[in-house]
Amino acid sequence: MGKANRLINEKSPYLLQHADNPVNWYPWGEEAFEKARKENKPILLSIGYSTCHWCHVMEHESFEDPEVAKLMNETFISIKVDREERPDIDNIYMTVCQMISKGNCGWPLNVILTPDNKPFFAATYIPKQSRFGRIGMMELIPRINEIWNTQRDEVLKSANQITSALKRGLQYSDVQETRILDESVLKNAYTQLSTNFDSIHGGFGSRPKFPTPHNYLFLLRYWKRSGDENARSMVEKSLQEMRHGGVYDHIGFGFHRYSTDPEWFSPHFEKMLYDQAMLAMAYIEAYQATGKKEYEQTAREIFTYVLRDMTDKGGGFYSAEDADSEGEEGKFYLWTDEEIKKILGKDQADLIINVFNVKDEGNFSEEASGRKTGNNILHLKKPVAEIASSLNVSEEELSKSIETSRERLFQVREKRIHPYKDDKILTDWNGLMIAALAKGAKAFNDPKYSEAASRAVDFILKNLRDNNGRLLHRYRDGEAGIMANIDDYAFLILGLIELYEATFDTMYLQTALDLNNELIKHFWDVKNGGFYFTSDDGEELLVRQKEINDGAIPSGNSVAMLNLLRLGRITADTDFEEKAFQIGNVFSESVKRYPSGFTQFMVGLEFGIGPSYEVIIVGDSKAHDTEDMLQSLHKQFVPNKVVLFRSTEEGEGSITQIAEYTKNHISQNGKATAYVCLNYVCKLPTTDIEKMLELLKVKKIQSKKPS
Repeated sequence: MGKANRLINEKSPYLLQHADNPVNWYPWGEEAFEKARKENKPILLSIGYSTCHWCHVMEHESFEDPEVAKLMNETFISIKVDREERPDIDNIYMTVCQMISKGNCGWPLNVILTPDNKPFFAATYIPKQSRFGRIGMMELIPRINEIWNTQRDEVLKSANQITSALKRGLQYSDVQETRILDESVLKNAYTQLSTNFDSIHGGFGSRPKFPTPHNYLFLLRYWKRSGDENARSMVEKSLQEMRHGGVYDHIGFGFHRYSTDPEWFSPHFEKMLYDQAMLAMAYIEAYQATGKKEYEQTAREIFTYVLRDMTDKGGGFYSAEDADSEGEEGKFYLWTDEEIKKILGKDQADLIINVFNVKDEGNFSEEASGRKTGNNILHLKKPVAEIASSLNVSEEELSKSIETSRERLFQVREKRIHPYKDDKILTDWNGLMIAALAKGAKAFNDPKYSEAASRAVDFILKNLRDNNGRLLHRYRDGEAGIMANIDDYAFLILGLIELYEATFDTMYLQTALDLNNELIKHFWDVKNGGFYFTSDDGEELLVRQKEINDGAIPSGNSVAMLNLLRLGRITADTDFEEKAFQIGNVFSESVKRYPSGFTQFMVGLEFGIGPSYEVIIVGDSKAHDTEDMLQSLHKQFVPNKVVLFRSTEEGEGSITQIAEYTKNHISQNGKATAYVCLNYVCKLPTTDIEKMLELLKVKKIQSKKPS
């Protein structure tokens, strides 16, 4: 192993993976740019993340190869960036890739820049040698070197044109008029999702198939609004198929990142914290909407995985687990039928082999050759209830038997070499998991989830703030760093609002308001509206962009829009609602063109259009009638509401200090009392739970067996 490069002093697991490469890597920073300017060399900017399969492939094939490294070191100043640490940089150059490559983009992302950071070439994975029409590093680097030295003027002209187009595309121009987004946009989003829906396997599109949980959050709201049963059935079909498929880890729980096929069978095996959080929210809301215990069980299993495997001893949540172990993708998760028989014994093994569709020859094929490996991905082809019926046993009996075997297989699997774990703690992704846990605590009436969420909040507020109290983005190995972006603020505020409603501890609500004010102060576009991705005092990049697309992760603006609406209703501060409206206004043209690409935004828009509710519960926090009223409220699917609690034993930290209007809300006859307001109109208070639910237009649901 040669001498370590400059990445050895970084905290990012991804950068540290490249610290022993023979490539003379630099971290993003002025030292690299100054050297590029001084030596008049182009910059190779390579962006990836620690659990990215093809990032590993390119590293082993090219960046660890002395021949490639020699060419790179002679031709470029090479910079490595962890996209999870620096999403601001990644967003800009991913947009460049989409402009140049017409959308065929992903990670690893390799962009070649002039010494003043202007891009003129972009590609994803590049093999060492050219093959199948894809240029290799050994051919590309000399070609770039030749063009740089013989056609410099053309290169600089192209780089300037790309940069100008980037600035035009990313900076939303003056908004001269009000553009109303109304119910027709919600309907168009629904229609587009319906058109793209896979009615056989659930989900949207064909392959690769991503979970995209905010699609389901929107569809459940659309079903609630319109009564269109197809919207709900699209959600249920998708959530059931995903849970049954190989994209779900049936032994250790949690979801893999995406499916490489339309059937949710063969996953890309990495596990991301944000997927666990967003999917847990989708299953929780499906449980609230239908009363089906299978959705509660799946959400709880996701939490089991996260709290067991992805939680730091201080309370924060880790970022991801790799797809690979021992150099092979998925090796940790695959089983042969012989292994299962050896571990479980004949009778129990036969059952598990039948239930999870294990084949003697294996059901998992090598992607490149299609050759069966003898390994199996465990998956269900039908619900456990149907399997139980075909076996002539009760569902309860079969589930118990499966669980006994699952635990034995899990204990054996734990002894295998685990996939690499990216143990950095990101504020934004933690915010999403805090929100999911708080929603679970409410819906399932289980305080262990709100306790886990509280520990994570404590961790962030203690460890991920700078000397001025401003949020930071990344913590690892005892050190926090990198200025927070909009996602850090918006997602953490979301988590704090949910956690307030789960605990009614006003500290969380006050912190949400403080962070929201900070977000407005440093990120808000005063001229046009909407939030920039980076703060006004952050590093100056090629462009200061705004993000609105809801991709694998919702955009900060979409989440901030909903936060503003909720905080506006909680505090009676209409300025928050006005800012939420301005977010809708500034992005309206993009949203109208393709609304199904903005489903988290649709969630906020749906709240803004209404009907929406404010519910103030007044009562003794320790009394049974108060507990019953809150439980009844939390269990229902009433997404467009805010809930405040005023304790009759009022002391410090009372909600009246944040929402002054609640001073006038008092308990009726010493009983827990609900005050319900709908669309800015308040109803008479009630101590009757059924009356409260009636005011909230809750349809009674019967708890059903899984379908």
